[in-house]
Amino acid sequence: MPSYNKTNCENCANYVYDDESECYICLVNLDEDEMYRFVSGTNYSCPYFELDDEYAIVRKQN
Repeated sequence: MPSYNKTNCENCANYVYDDESECYICLVNLDEDEMYRFVSGTNYSCPYFELDDEYAIVRKQN
């Protein structure tokens, strides 16, 4: 299984498209310190990262 960087939001299940704002948003409300680390890019490793693996259920069935 490939490893994923926990700051790559595009692979996170919490990163979804919002029809109202017409852009992708994170469903997790980061606190002020977490948001600062994320925005500053200082090797932030998101504790809420969940791999968006749409094939996980299929693998469990096999």
